[in-house]
Amino acid sequence: MGLWIDTDMGVDDLFAVLLAVKHAPVDGMSLSFGCATLEQVAANASAAKGLFGWPFPVTTGAERAILGGLETAERILGKTGMPTRGATLPPAGPAVYPPAIPALAHWLQGQQSAQILALGPLTNLATLALAHPDLIPNIGRITWMGGAIGAGNHTASAEFNAFADPEALAILLARDVPLTMVDLDICRQVQITEGDVRAIAHPLLRDLLGGYLDIALNRGRASMALYDPVAAAALLRPDLFVARAARVEVELTGQHTRGRTVVDLRHPPNDHVQVLTGCDSAVVRGLCLGGLVA
Repeated sequence: MGLWIDTDMGVDDLFAVLLAVKHAPVDGMSLSFGCATLEQVAANASAAKGLFGWPFPVTTGAERAILGGLETAERILGKTGMPTRGATLPPAGPAVYPPAIPALAHWLQGQQSAQILALGPLTNLATLALAHPDLIPNIGRITWMGGAIGAGNHTASAEFNAFADPEALAILLARDVPLTMVDLDICRQVQITEGDVRAIAHPLLRDLLGGYLDIALNRGRASMALYDPVAAAALLRPDLFVARAARVEVELTGQHTRGRTVVDLRHPPNDHVQVLTGCDSAVVRGLCLGGLVA
């Protein structure tokens, strides 16, 4: 099984990547806008690659959505996409990487059931599907942290990764690309608290996990959902999750509902798209936090 990670390298993306590389060989990574601007995302990836010694190649992809808009999560995560209680990723050299789409296409040519972990807007993967439709059969499954069966988070209706580029999601859905949607609701079944932060021995990762938890604490909540790491756990340990086939559509035009994922579990046409409806939350939480033992 080949594994590629497509990410908008923010704080929980970092946690997810650390989990993935601990349990599976990663063939490559592509970057996109999302948690922050593409320039900042590339800087984050460069710093993390240097610090943790990731051996796989990193490539640079979309700086904007398919239709040209730019939406980031900076108002939640800050300018760097890496909220912290003090420690930060050490600066690295210039983050200059080759383009993502040719690298992704070359990688897929050698795969038969490729696994892609997608942790941000789906722009890179939609662009790949448009440019190289002949390679779609080589994709075994995209495991995507995105969408919501219930309420959104970036807006009342939409989850951020879907809202940032709903056309990209629509492109993949229209082409029957195998997709597992790890949505807000399943991720919210896996929560961390201050005790989990204190238990992390690595000073930088402890501060970053604390900064991530502070998003919830500053809003009067005692715990925070582990979003992107849950998607990594779903790819690595699907036996810990309940998956159901679904018909998924994404709203593209609604004034108040753009980016909303409409999930119909009643009569799915096929099993190309799955949503996760349950998990062994305690085991998944332990798996996710185990990825932060660096």
